[in-house]
Amino acid sequence: MSVTLKLANLSLLILFPIAWFAPLLRAGLLPLFSLDEISTITAIQSLWKKDVFLALIVTFFALFAPVIKVAGTALVQFEFISDKALSTIEILGKLSMADVFLVAIYIVVAKGVGIGRIETGWGLYMFTACVLASMTITHITKRQLS
Repeated sequence: MSVTLKLANLSLLILFPIAWFAPLLRAGLLPLFSLDEISTITAIQSLWKKDVFLALIVTFFALFAPVIKVAGTALVQFEFISDKALSTIEILGKLSMADVFLVAIYIVVAKGVGIGRIETGWGLYMFTACVLASMTITHITKRQLS
């Protein structure tokens, strides 16, 4: 297992939290007013006030699943657990990608309605890149071990 692959995986433990606080999108009701930035963390905070069950689901998929996946992949890379666990670990990456998909749908629907204004923030691209990098790292790790 290459050191570069291990470092790339461990770097996601820093990059994911940055992506959670980065603006996913900016939304405003009218074009003349400033836009409010919405991040993963602010969205989850808002959800906790309105729908606890949905907040639990989003918190798991957006925050815990990516970290558990990166940690699980690191445990396999450093040979603390069997490489047979990678199949289960890969599922967590797909669940994290579902989060990106939901945000994208929200943006498309909101733009289609035409009320207000929505702009994609750099945090959405960063979160997407982190999820895709995590999936790629796990895939490469699996290939190198087999």
